[in-house]
Amino acid sequence: MKELLDISKKHPILLFDGVCNLCNGFVQFVIERDQEGLFKFAALQSDVGKNVLQHINLSTDDLSTAILIEDEKIYTQSTVGLKMIKKMNVWYRFLYFLIVLPKPFRDFFYRILAKNRYKWFGEKENCMIPSPELQSRFL
Repeated sequence: MKELLDISKKHPILLFDGVCNLCNGFVQFVIERDQEGLFKFAALQSDVGKNVLQHINLSTDDLSTAILIEDEKIYTQSTVGLKMIKKMNVWYRFLYFLIVLPKPFRDFFYRILAKNRYKWFGEKENCMIPSPELQSRFL
């Protein structure tokens, strides 16, 4: 875990549900807009993901939240997307203002989306396998 925290000082790390179509779509969205290669990625189902889940006392079967590790801090649920958008050089960074909403309020809507993500967006049989060009972006 210490190694991940060290990496997170330079490269925020997104842990995501590797079989969720919505999550994979978000990862692709970030990769396309992160031309500098700031963000690193790992599936929650990977060894890296399982170690982080254990470290923050979540079941390795609990894939209900994306996790962002940034500057040695761990963020979950609605805060993940907002923190990532803030770091990206895109016009909709203004959405970060939603961080002022109380976290329980934001997370209520996040949990509804997370609970229904497979039904609404589908799921893959296996985790996404990055192309050779993107391999360095994945842990």
